[in-house]
Amino acid sequence: MTIQRFQTGTRMSQAVVHNGTVYLAGQVAQDKPGASVTEQTANILERIEALLAEAGSDKNHLLSATIWLNTMDDFAEMNAVWDAWVPEGAAPARAGVESPRLARPDYTVEIGIIAAVK
Repeated sequence: MTIQRFQTGTRMSQAVVHNGTVYLAGQVAQDKPGASVTEQTANILERIEALLAEAGSDKNHLLSATIWLNTMDDFAEMNAVWDAWVPEGAAPARAGVESPRLARPDYTVEIGIIAAVK
């Protein structure tokens, strides 16, 4: 059994590959804390693309996504960025969850991804 870990720290890895599947940790807008939902979502999706590439996958291989929002009032704003990012025909199974407390008060969006390795 082979397990590959990427960007591993004491607490967690940002990505783990096992049996042809890549599991990403929940991603937040580390480069855009406190920014708008649009900017945070775009930053998160850039981070996700980079992690998927590092793990041997891409957004055409998405299987599942979980999106946490501080408030569902931001759902449409986040979806505008998400819908432009997801390739046509490659939409994953997805859940959206309202969570008034993310890792830090200046994060309003967090996205977790599971994808197939290419």
